[in-house]
Amino acid sequence: MALYSPDFTPMEKTEKKSAAPKPALLNRELSWLAFNRRVLQEAQNPQVPLLERLKFMAIFSSNLDEYFKVRVATLRRLVKLKKKTRAKLGEDPNEQLSNLLSEVGRQQEEFGDTFRNSLLPALRDQHIHLVAEPDLSEEQRRWVQQYFEQHVQDLLSPAILDDNLHHLFLKDQAVYLTFYLTEPTGESRKKHHDETERVMVMELPTKRHGGRFVQLPAEGDERYVMFLDDVIRCCAHTLFPKFGKVQVHAIKLSRDAELDIQEEVSGNLMAKIKSSLQKRETGYPARLLYDPAMPKQVLKAIMQKTGIGKDELVEGSRYHNFRDFFGFPDLGLSHLVYEPHPPLPHPTLPRTGKMIPAIAERDHLLNLPYQSFDYVTRFITEAALDPQVSSISITLYRVSSKSEVAKALLKAVKHGKQVTVVVELKARFDEESNMYWAEKLQKAGANVIYGVPELKVHSKMLLITRAEEGHNRLYAYLSTGNFNEVTSRIYADHGLFTSDPRLTGEVGEVFRYFQDRLDKTGQFEHLLVAPFELRERLNALIDAEIKRARKGEDAYIILKLNALQDERMILKLYEASEAGVRIELLIRGISCLIPGRDGQSTNISQRGIVDRYLEHARIYVFGNGGDEKVYVASSDWMARNLDRRVEVAFPILQPELRAEVRHLLDLQRQDNVKSRDWQNNFVGQDAAEAGRVRAQFDTYAYLNKLSRRRAR
Repeated sequence: MALYSPDFTPMEKTEKKSAAPKPALLNRELSWLAFNRRVLQEAQNPQVPLLERLKFMAIFSSNLDEYFKVRVATLRRLVKLKKKTRAKLGEDPNEQLSNLLSEVGRQQEEFGDTFRNSLLPALRDQHIHLVAEPDLSEEQRRWVQQYFEQHVQDLLSPAILDDNLHHLFLKDQAVYLTFYLTEPTGESRKKHHDETERVMVMELPTKRHGGRFVQLPAEGDERYVMFLDDVIRCCAHTLFPKFGKVQVHAIKLSRDAELDIQEEVSGNLMAKIKSSLQKRETGYPARLLYDPAMPKQVLKAIMQKTGIGKDELVEGSRYHNFRDFFGFPDLGLSHLVYEPHPPLPHPTLPRTGKMIPAIAERDHLLNLPYQSFDYVTRFITEAALDPQVSSISITLYRVSSKSEVAKALLKAVKHGKQVTVVVELKARFDEESNMYWAEKLQKAGANVIYGVPELKVHSKMLLITRAEEGHNRLYAYLSTGNFNEVTSRIYADHGLFTSDPRLTGEVGEVFRYFQDRLDKTGQFEHLLVAPFELRERLNALIDAEIKRARKGEDAYIILKLNALQDERMILKLYEASEAGVRIELLIRGISCLIPGRDGQSTNISQRGIVDRYLEHARIYVFGNGGDEKVYVASSDWMARNLDRRVEVAFPILQPELRAEVRHLLDLQRQDNVKSRDWQNNFVGQDAAEAGRVRAQFDTYAYLNKLSRRRAR
């Protein structure tokens, strides 16, 4: 299915007619929505296991929440700027906001239709019933009432919206239920003859209840699940016995999540982050979702008590926070989820025992989540206990709340190692976890560096110093993914264990930058490091391909990225295309480049994969006259990554590992099952069964075969 409906075309940046024509770019905001549309396609795909389709609905919903909290909220702030200031932006934020909200409306309508008319019938076909009050038998109704009284009723605390309540505060991302009480009965009518209706609001107690869903007793093969919301709806009359009619509806507020932090050298950054996190909870409302069946009186009361205006109102559905479908019960039906992919043993790293001797001999490529992240924690733990290791340095961007990496670092401090931890406190939505571990490590005695002023530290690096034969030897782990055990199970990333001094020495130079803050331009021969030379070195590599193409030689570039947004880099790729360089793009998310356009991007093709795992690795390949250069990187091609972050792209120097990276990349290039073009049309769907390539599943099979062959 194509992304664009007949009345919707990509928004392009163009100059006025009197100016020279400027190469066209896709609007970033609409490109992001195109990515989320690919997620929705997975929820719609009957070839995806049914309960996994529900998870894609949850991902779509979670993504859209973040989009409103960050991008829409930012545009709304821009709209409030003075007219002269807005004119300097180059694009009208009012127009952008209107266009993206229109597309969001289309996607939300399609989302609701997918749930109601595709997923619910498919669940029923599998004898799974998501039931509401009208669907219950008398026996089920009695069970629900008993469950409500035993497990739910004591968790509820509705507040009355009356003159005594001057302001209603709604938490960010929480679902609230509104109660519209009418038809007072008996003594209540006599005592309060002037009160014929009442409006109440209550947060849905999802966390305290232990989840959003209630599993009812099965009846033979038939299984029944109920929203916690509907359990409350079903039993709401028992909460308000003095009213004859109780109507229950849902609302949810998303708040502005941008942290306005001045990243200057002076001042306490930790305190600023904590303050900004508190403000996030009370940030500017970006979107209030409401049930369209809600009585106007109730919506009006909510708006009056919260101060939310019409611009923030978005018509939703009966249920909000579909991200809670991550917790939908699997009901023990294994055929409705993906087949297990247990982490594979690494073919060249020891499965037990010490890793450092193996890394001393050669480099090793770790492919997550197909192989286990435990190799990383084992490496750190081994270094922590090794008497010959004197220091450990690491960058932490997103840390899990129960981080085994952080615990291993604490162990290293306890065993007398010099531990330096560069913690990025500005990693959006992970600030609290990062702060917790930063404070814990600092109290234990680690040297904690809170990022770099005016830059985000986005590189993922680990460096270990070990005394060997009278001198220090460096060992490193470089990765495209975070030091995070949770995301390592669902994010597809590459990591490199190495003791090659060509790389480790330069990794040490990056860590020295965090200490001395001196310009490191010219210090790196093998690594491409932002903000120093990454952009310039990439331009030089592209220029080299342009030069070859103009000489009539074979010239090509293959880029795998999460996002391609930087205008200067896109224009450089356009230039390369017109010079005859073949360019293949594998872009998971945002791409502002328009491929296949005559006179601009004739030689550029683009596709992207959305499947079981989140494609997160970045790979840059340059033909280099037959002697390919292959870089694996933490950096996308966005202005923020190239200019305002500390990023590292590292070359794969060992031929065997370079061939491995290329083979895995080629599987993605050949994917004809989960690959879409830039307009979200599936690529190669007419391929015969024998010629089908599903990159993620074929990657697992390839690495499994590799492991078995080398184990012999």
